[in-house]
Amino acid sequence: MVAEKMQRESPPKKRCLGEAPDIIPATELFFRCANLILPCLNPQELGAVSQTCKTLSLISKSITFHRSLDAARSLENLSIPFHNSIDSQRYAYFIYTPFQIPASSPPPRQWWGAATECGSESRPCFDSVSERGRFGVSLLDESGCECERCEEGYCKCLAFVGMEEIGNECGSGCGCGSDCSNRVTQKGVSVSLKIVRDEKKGWCLYADQLIKQGQFICEYAGELLTTDEAHRRQNIYDKLRSTQSFASALLVIREHLPSGQACLRINIDATRIGNVARFINHSCDGGNLSTVLLRSSGALLPRLCFFAARDIIAEEELSFSYGDVRVTGENRDNKLNCCCGSSCCLGTLPCENT
Repeated sequence: MVAEKMQRESPPKKRCLGEAPDIIPATELFFRCANLILPCLNPQELGAVSQTCKTLSLISKSITFHRSLDAARSLENLSIPFHNSIDSQRYAYFIYTPFQIPASSPPPRQWWGAATECGSESRPCFDSVSERGRFGVSLLDESGCECERCEEGYCKCLAFVGMEEIGNECGSGCGCGSDCSNRVTQKGVSVSLKIVRDEKKGWCLYADQLIKQGQFICEYAGELLTTDEAHRRQNIYDKLRSTQSFASALLVIREHLPSGQACLRINIDATRIGNVARFINHSCDGGNLSTVLLRSSGALLPRLCFFAARDIIAEEELSFSYGDVRVTGENRDNKLNCCCGSSCCLGTLPCENT
């Protein structure tokens, strides 16, 4: 009896050198492949795949659900969920980047929506954020401050402290570390936000907590375009808007000299590749956000960063002014309707045509 029990509980046979491993069951291999490939598909491709069989339909629904839980794909400090009680659209599809990047054509695939065994989304290893990547385009000369601890009056990177529309932060060329107090905007989103669907405006960015005046919200991230490429894309976006429900997120920033003459133009397109700032809508009253052009040592171009212009309560939409509106007889046909709802709404969205 004892000998028979020992025989039943004997250890598995050791595999000899060169012997084929155990065959993975077909169903398990199928799930592995599906969980690797399907999170890289866009909504149209995912919808087509979901119609092929019941199993892929269930996996596709799971991916859709997990995508709605975090627009940032775990690339920010906090999850930024989608909320929609208007229609059946669970999320807005785009490629996420926390910082400015060179233009990409076609846009790359991004793994989004798969769940790990513990139920949370796995962070793609190829989407890790480096300090150098945070600044997008860098200068060859990356000289910055040599401070171990940056303080006003001693650190040359704090020369613009107190100025409202421009600022300077320590960067990749500085001797201080990532915990430096003069790197506020380089640590990603640190306030709770959510993306809410509106019947007139589409997707909107909302505060999901009390945000105190002066707190950093996010930067405007996306593809850096030449002016020629920006004009080409805007023409495409205008045609798409005339034939279907389409909203672009191409932002043009002009930096001016004290004389008022423009000296720098930056084109950031967050339509295909961007971050949560692409959901911040315009408000004719100026909104509740202030914009600051921030330079970092070693960076060629400044970054547009958003700060709370006043205390913002939870469940309040975040907005800022896209610019001035000047409607003439020549651009009247190309104007975009404004739905900000403020008491001083002009009825027209600012754009290059207006």
